[in-house]
Amino acid sequence: MISAVILTKNEEQNIKKCLESIKWCDEIIIVDDKSSDKTIEIAKKYKAAIYTNPLNDNFSKQRNFGLSKAKNDWILFVDSDEVISDALAFEISNIINQLTDQELSKFNGFFIKRMDFIWGKELVHGESGNIKLLRLAKKGQGEWIGKVHEEWKIKGKIGILINPIIHYPHPTISEFLEEINFYTSLKAKELHSQKVKAYWWSIIFFPIGKFTLNYFLKKGFLDGAHGLVFAITMSFHSFLVRAKLRIMNKNE
Repeated sequence: MISAVILTKNEEQNIKKCLESIKWCDEIIIVDDKSSDKTIEIAKKYKAAIYTNPLNDNFSKQRNFGLSKAKNDWILFVDSDEVISDALAFEISNIINQLTDQELSKFNGFFIKRMDFIWGKELVHGESGNIKLLRLAKKGQGEWIGKVHEEWKIKGKIGILINPIIHYPHPTISEFLEEINFYTSLKAKELHSQKVKAYWWSIIFFPIGKFTLNYFLKKGFLDGAHGLVFAITMSFHSFLVRAKLRIMNKNE
């Protein structure tokens, strides 16, 4: 028995495709951060359990809230701009429903590969080229940590599934930049609360290192213009985090 959990905030453009891909789950839970569009209206058509809960700049708290509402033994976390492919749905159902209790008891969770499609093209290289995320796990075996870029920390043995989640982020570059601005502010605030310092040299060299890693070491250049734009924007992400943190340090 599987519960799927989705966090939403004005996701009317994405949520239908996401929900269609998880109709096979035994329970669908929506944790919504006060959407003002048709997100909730669409979700109701899929008989999802809908909870309105303010994000308050803390994604782990939001995910743990959804985790607490799930009724089933296994929990699948899906982002609103992601789709569970038929192959992955079959693989998950097969693992949960057909393995013996003894075999399944060896694992408390599973990493799932993610395939990123940005601006109509799959990114095969760069940091998007080999992403594995812990998205399927037994309830009660761990919790999410980190206010942003959060991680699900699960006790015990973790397996890896074969088939990927399909990810359709950042439909336009302008939306990508808006999201970068939002997430870098959250990350800078989190680092500031942890008393992390940003030095002038880190503002310069961290972004350069990020670009070098994505574009050259991880062969982002093989993804053509898409790979170049992605490497530049992720470098800009690194710059903004440290620049914003530096300003917070100075103001303090």
